[in-house]
Amino acid sequence: MKYIYLFLLALSVFSCGIKKKIIYFNGANYQNDTINKSQLSNLPKYTLIFKKDDLVYIDINSADIESLKPFMKEDMSAGNQMPGYVNGISAKGGYLIDENGKINFPLIGEIQLVGLTRTEATNLIQNKLREFINDAIVTLRIQNFKITILGDVKIPGTYNIPNERLTLIEAIGLAGDLNITGVRNNVLVIREENGIKKEYRVDLTKNDIFTSPVYYLNQNDVVYVEPNRAKRNTSIVSSTAGIFISVASLVITTINVIIK
Repeated sequence: MKYIYLFLLALSVFSCGIKKKIIYFNGANYQNDTINKSQLSNLPKYTLIFKKDDLVYIDINSADIESLKPFMKEDMSAGNQMPGYVNGISAKGGYLIDENGKINFPLIGEIQLVGLTRTEATNLIQNKLREFINDAIVTLRIQNFKITILGDVKIPGTYNIPNERLTLIEAIGLAGDLNITGVRNNVLVIREENGIKKEYRVDLTKNDIFTSPVYYLNQNDVVYVEPNRAKRNTSIVSSTAGIFISVASLVITTINVIIK
């Protein structure tokens, strides 16, 4: 009987250990189904910063149709225009920020955007346009905002994000969640900052993910989920077994040919 109790105790401890490894946000302090105020105050702030190779969509609004024509898309049809209120965009729908961090804008010329926030870039372009359009209203967004999710998730791949704002949790949701064999306490996020690749490690089983610098993902971030040891070992065994079977089949076939 003593051994049975010891076995049950060991099983209970083992189960608790497994639970902590697969359950997200262990230790979160919830009040009325929300994160407490101290956690909310520590949440990272998301700020979009324009980078090289961003494809920037520039939407210009004005009541003056004539003044917008130099900035309008060439194939814009009249059916897509609102009377007295026209959207002007580039001929190809976006402006690519070049290696020097600039875009080439009609009539204005080169505009430096790299390193600017959306608000700063919007104000800059809007002020430059005032020379041509008195009531210009400018809206910017990135057309090629994407992140890549690899490793032990259900649907790995590269995802285009239309709203330019994505949390790590939402990214994992896009990939269909981690497989049960995915390591949750050591998720890798690779990010380029000032031309340098940086690595961040995130523990999804703890609630401090909400204060992580990679809680909000940036353009071109890569998320990698490694498989646990059991899955890695299974993969190695399966690969070795396949080679062994192939070699054995070849040997048996060769022997049969010789005997015949």
